[in-house]
Amino acid sequence: MEKQEVLNSLKHLRDNTPKKKFSQAIDLQINLQQYDIKKQDKIDMFMVLPHKRNKDFKMGAFVDSQLAEQARKLFNVVITKDEFPKWNNQKKDQRKLAAENDIFVAQAELMANMAGVFGKILGARGKMPNPKAGCVVPGTANLEPLVARLKNTVRLATKNDPIIRLSIGDEKMNDDDLADNILAVYNTLISKLPEGKNNVKYVGLKLTMGPLFKIGAEVKKK
Repeated sequence: MEKQEVLNSLKHLRDNTPKKKFSQAIDLQINLQQYDIKKQDKIDMFMVLPHKRNKDFKMGAFVDSQLAEQARKLFNVVITKDEFPKWNNQKKDQRKLAAENDIFVAQAELMANMAGVFGKILGARGKMPNPKAGCVVPGTANLEPLVARLKNTVRLATKNDPIIRLSIGDEKMNDDDLADNILAVYNTLISKLPEGKNNVKYVGLKLTMGPLFKIGAEVKKK
């Protein structure tokens, strides 16, 4: 997949999707073929995009006194070990916590206790602190660079079907940066697939409230 092809598709996407009063996310969808997720390992990896997305990410942290002061300057919500008991069995509050935050970080020493209290709600929503993404940290961690990196980290994962969906930016971003993000995801993915690009059926783009457009399809129609 070439960059100019992606740029052409981004222009086609913008020209053929109705404008909204808010800035819509641009979502990437990659449909796989000849890849049986029941027989082969499900794809589940994290990567950092080359260009910052405009989304205002909200993050939560589960820490003890070692990291609490540092975390309060950087995270939307900080829950310390001493506060865990009051959250126990508070399902409504936990669901609100999960809904209001995109990513959670936890201090490694607290993972077992945190999972016992919050695991059921966060786990069901795919928001448990994930060590693959660097979301489980030691008590000596410097959180500022971690937060900056996590805000631009995306997850490439299949669930019950051979399709990967993720946001790579929003419509306020310029097309050149969006194309770089798309190609970075595509190239990272095909490097992990057993048959590379032959496992990709098609790549599509859509705005939040718009239809899906396959990359390259607008050229074939001409």
